[in-house]
Amino acid sequence: MESSEDTEEPPLPLALSSFQVSEEFGFLLPHPLTELPAPYGPWMELARQLPQLICSHQLRSQVHQMPQLSTQHLQGREELHLAHLVLSFITMGYVWQEGEEGTVQVLPRNLAVPYWEVSQALGLPPILSHADFVLANWRRKDPNGNLDTIISLPGGESLRGFILVTLLVEKAAVPGIKAIAGAVGAVLRGDGQRLHRALQELAGAIGAMGEALRRMHDYVDPEIFYSVIRIFLSGWKDNPAMPHGLIYEGVSPEPLAFSGGSAAQSSVLHACDELLSICHRQDTAAFLLRMRDYMPRPHRAFLRALRAAGPRELRAVAAGDARLRAAFNRCVGALTDFRTLHIAIVTKYIATAAAKARAGRAQPGAGAGPAAGRPPAALEAKGTGGSHIFSFLKSIRDTTREGMISV
Repeated sequence: MESSEDTEEPPLPLALSSFQVSEEFGFLLPHPLTELPAPYGPWMELARQLPQLICSHQLRSQVHQMPQLSTQHLQGREELHLAHLVLSFITMGYVWQEGEEGTVQVLPRNLAVPYWEVSQALGLPPILSHADFVLANWRRKDPNGNLDTIISLPGGESLRGFILVTLLVEKAAVPGIKAIAGAVGAVLRGDGQRLHRALQELAGAIGAMGEALRRMHDYVDPEIFYSVIRIFLSGWKDNPAMPHGLIYEGVSPEPLAFSGGSAAQSSVLHACDELLSICHRQDTAAFLLRMRDYMPRPHRAFLRALRAAGPRELRAVAAGDARLRAAFNRCVGALTDFRTLHIAIVTKYIATAAAKARAGRAQPGAGAGPAAGRPPAALEAKGTGGSHIFSFLKSIRDTTREGMISV
């Protein structure tokens, strides 16, 4: 029999399936479960009613009555991710039910212990992150492919729009993720044609991500996002509303501090930065590196493998070839444009909305009413992940632009 060694190409160093990255869905969890096994009915029952229970100020009392369940019946990645999603949403509702002025110091044992165990199994922190909020929180609503969320919080259609638009950004990135793996393989094989094609595909995918992100304007009301939704994405690290963190009863006698949900927890842009050798400034790079702790364990491994594959060699190859250099710079330009768009979105949904909220608080009688009904103030200048939002985003955008290869 003839040897196949001459006809078969060596395996790619970044085989996506090795890192639980899907050829069809990218970093999204393919086909998430929407129901947990029967023993976890009490969790699902609470999770299905979260918006009503939070708005009627009943969630905390319901959590206190919840049985403490063992996590031993959870099997497989999908069940663990759904359990983490459910417990994350319940936890955020529990902590923030009464707004930033009515926070708690202790997460009760019957919630904290199973949440910690599921988090340990997945290698995720015990707080709501991008991995829960978006990657594992989607389902097909009907045979036509229309999407919906699995678990929700207060915010109605704006919350649903915020999650699903972010999901569409992740889906638009899929050809780019495959192109990143292909680009690494092309460099290792010295295949300039394949590298050029991969860079073109990556630039196109980043552009499609921007088109998806623009749909935020159509589906998310800035006032609802700022006044209702945003607090439930907030963490207990670098947050003046919870300066001492949160005690996870039965887990640690000392308070633990975790950052809230952030776009910086998406693996997509980290992968683009790694491939294109974008070097962020020290404080910004440190924050981004910390945000990797909030990604699923296999996705962190993908980013480490991507860095180890030597993307600086790609930059050197592109610098020496006019056609490759132009394709490389198109990728950097598309990534810069995406980050400029992100700044515009944040300006509308946080800065402008915060200014309106401040004006509202200045009105006579604005202090009346329950704390949960007032727009939060603690994170006006920060992202929910705890970063100083505009200096952070502008720094990232500017260092991305500096990644262009000059002639």
